Amino acid sequence: MNEQTTPVSTKPRVVSGVQPSADSLHLGNYVGALRNWVSMQDDNDCVFFVADLHSITAGQDPATMAERTRVTAAQYIAAGIDPERSTLLIQSQVPEHTQLAWVLNCITGYGEAARMTQFKDKSLKQGADNTTVGLFTYPVLMAADILIYQANQVPVGEDQRQHLELTRNLAQRFNARFGETFVVPDARILTNSAKVYDLQNPTAKMSKSAASENGLIRLLDPAKKNAKKIKSAVTDDGNVIRFDRAAQPGIANLLTIYSSLTGEPIESIVEQFEGKMYGHLKVGLAEVVTDTLDPIQQRAQQLLDDPAELDRLLARGAEKAREVTGETLKAVYDRMGFLPGVRSQGGLD
Repeated sequence: MNEQTTPVSTKPRVVSGVQPSADSLHLGNYVGALRNWVSMQDDNDCVFFVADLHSITAGQDPATMAERTRVTAAQYIAAGIDPERSTLLIQSQVPEHTQLAWVLNCITGYGEAARMTQFKDKSLKQGADNTTVGLFTYPVLMAADILIYQANQVPVGEDQRQHLELTRNLAQRFNARFGETFVVPDARILTNSAKVYDLQNPTAKMSKSAASENGLIRLLDPAKKNAKKIKSAVTDDGNVIRFDRAAQPGIANLLTIYSSLTGEPIESIVEQFEGKMYGHLKVGLAEVVTDTLDPIQQRAQQLLDDPAELDRLLARGAEKAREVTGETLKAVYDRMGFLPGVRSQGGLD
C-alpha cells in the first residue's frame, strides 16, 4: 500500500483533549480550551477526547478516575461541545490510541524523548523512584492521539509546542521509512486566547496543580464559593483600577477574566469602574462568573443525573472515532509488515 490515508471530511480535522485529573475543570480550561473548541465546530471536523490514559502516569484511584472521567465529559457537552457536530470520546475506549503509541515508541529515540521539557520538570518534582515509564513516553502517546485521526491541526498552548513538534517529526519519520501514511499536523497556537492567572499568584497561570485551592475558579463549584475566592484574590498596592500587567498583575488578571467572559474591551471595563475601589471590581466579576457558569453547571448536572445516557453518547463517539482510527491503524500495520488480523468495531483486535 502506497496511498496515503487521508481524512474523509473535506473540513480540516482538529484533535484535542484534557485530562480528567480533577473533580472539576477550572476557568483557565474554559477560557483557554473549551470556548475555542466550541467555536471550531462549524468550520472543522472536530475530535475531542477525555484523556484518561494520560492521567494515570502518577497513579490513580479507580473509583475517582471513573467519576472524574464522566464529570469531565459532561462539562465538555455543557460548555457547548455538540456530540452531533463533533466526535466526543473517552481515550481509553478507542484502543487504536495505544496500539499506534507502541509503534511510535519504536521509532522514537531515547534522547529525543528525554529532551521533553515537561518530562524533565515533572520527573524532578516526583523524584526518580516515583517517575514512571508512562510519564517518559507520555509525549509519544500524545503523538498517537493526534496521528491516529490524521489530524490537520492541533489547538495547543505554547507549553505544548515541543510535544507537537515531536508529533510532526514522528509522522515525517514514519512516512519516510514506510511510505506516506500520516498527515503531518500543524500547530494551532491559541495566541488570541486570554490567559487566566491564579487568583492567589497572578504571575502563574491558573492550574489544577496550584499551590492553593483559593487560586482556582472551578466550573462546578457553587457560586458563593467562587465569589469568596474572587473577593479574596490577591490585588496590588494602590487603589486605582487600571490594566498594567507588570505593575498590577492582580488587577490585570481580574480585568482579563472580566473581559474574556463578557466580551467587553478591557478599556471599557476600566472606564466602568473608574473612581471605584478594588472591591467593586471583585463584586462585579463574581456576578459575571456566576452568570457564565450557572447554565454550564445546570446542563452538566442534567447529564450526570443520567449516567446511562451520558455513557451512551460517549460510546457512540468511540464507535464513530474507530471508523477513522481503525483505517489508520490498518494502514500502519500493513506498512510495518504485520500480518492482517480480524477487524472488529472499526479497529484491529
